Amino acid sequence: MARRTHTHPDLTRPDALAPFFSTWRVGTPERQRETVEAIAATWERRAWPAEGGLGYFVYAGHDGTTLLHHSQWAREQDYEAFVKTQRQERVDEIDIAVPGIERVALDRYRRYRSRERAVGDTRVPGLVLVGRIDFVEETAERRREFVDLVLDALADPPESDRGLISAHFHLSQDGTHVLNYAEWESAESYDEAIASSGAGLGSAEPKWERVRTYPAVKSFTGSRYSYALGLVPE
Repeated sequence: MARRTHTHPDLTRPDALAPFFSTWRVGTPERQRETVEAIAATWERRAWPAEGGLGYFVYAGHDGTTLLHHSQWAREQDYEAFVKTQRQERVDEIDIAVPGIERVALDRYRRYRSRERAVGDTRVPGLVLVGRIDFVEETAERRREFVDLVLDALADPPESDRGLISAHFHLSQDGTHVLNYAEWESAESYDEAIASSGAGLGSAEPKWERVRTYPAVKSFTGSRYSYALGLVPE
């Protein structure tokens, strides 16, 4: 069975070798809440996936219309087995409770590197910022170099960036993009870091200039989320 947890996922756990992220469009803040409760009720009534399911986490988009889903699996084969035997009945029950959900995409990743939470840092993230960095065709091999540049720029954050708790960079399995799952103390701390005219996040400093002008990057999009639901095996 599944049990709810208020603990945010550990994106660095060594056994989570197959992380998945997906997005649902549900339309309104009320439907966001209804969908989260439908997901929880559906999963709590059923057996947890027998093999390899480590955790399932849902986040409400600050746009009031979307939900982000993050699931952690030991292996992709474990997820495929779940799809064959258990997924559809759960989807059907959720759709009965909240009709008209649009399931936008499901992407498979491998975590590459992280700016991990500092030792002793017990802050609970008030904002999860998910950034997608798309790359021009046939430049998949340059994604690692780009992430290395970002992490180098983040290595010694100035005072304006102190609200950043962690950042976890994932390479999509299809080779098209990088996903950054970043935990911030609050939305306000992120806004302050972006607005700062100093040497912080995204500033005119040479390290950040190299990130902004990296030639293989095609586009960047970012979305803000709040933690809404965590489900783990009992």
